[in-house]
Parts: sequence; C-alpha cells; structure tokens
Amino acid sequence: MEFSVRIPFVELLGFELLRMEGGEAEIAFKPSGEHLNSFDVVHGGASMTLMDVVMAHAARSIEPTMGCVTIEMKTSFMRAAKGPLLAKGKLLHRSATMAFTEASIFDAAGKLCCHATGTFKFVARLPVSPGSSQPLNRISTD
Repeated sequence: MEFSVRIPFVELLGFELLRMEGGEAEIAFKPSGEHLNSFDVVHGGASMTLMDVVMAHAARSIEPTMGCVTIEMKTSFMRAAKGPLLAKGKLLHRSATMAFTEASIFDAAGKLCCHATGTFKFVARLPVSPGSSQPLNRISTD
C-alpha cells in the first residue's frame, strides 16, 4: 500500500504501510545497520518515529483529506527492538480538531517492544504551488 503523502524521512527509514482504515494503521519496518544504536538494537528514535507515523496514519484513516501534526507523544520502552518490526496504531478518540491515539511495536516473535500514546491536530493540507505533482503535500502548522 502506498503512503498518501510523500514523507522523505519515512522513505529514508524504509517504512512499509500495510493497512490504514477504520481508525487503525499498520506499518512494517525492516531495520538495517544504520538504524541501530551502540547496543546493536533498533535506535529509540527510529522506534519513536515508527510509532509517530503509525499513530498519525490511524488518525488520518478517518480523515484522509486532512493532514495530521504531532502535538505530544509519550513513549515507554519494554524491551530491545530487534529484527523486522510491526507497528500497530489505533485512534482512541477524536474531536473536531484533535486525535488521541496509541501505538505498539512488536518484534518478529510477536513480543511487545514499546508503546506510545500521542495527540495529533488535524490541519488542512494546502497546495504547494500551481501545477505541483503533489498539491496536498505541505500543510500550515500555525
């Protein structure tokens, strides 16, 4: 499944969107050596980015014409994340302008590695310029 907007950092990390519907999203991540920390496990920043992206996609799954910006995120790490990972995001509640979400990352054995909650603001996506190939890519965050 293709991401609906181009996110260069997500492309760099190699995330793969598997599902985005009904307030839920799933993203697969196959970390390489560049994604590891000094203990040879997935860097916490990569895990946090994965959860941020899957929560935003869970929120956007019910409002695909809107953009989502992160307001806050709280993360708990339970065990080192190794190997192929699966992130699952869920929309818990939404208001007219906000989405309250959660995410979990599981390793290949199905063990929970980390969990996060996040709050996102829905924002209108605005055209970049006339004739742009991605007219809804940029958003105003003010």
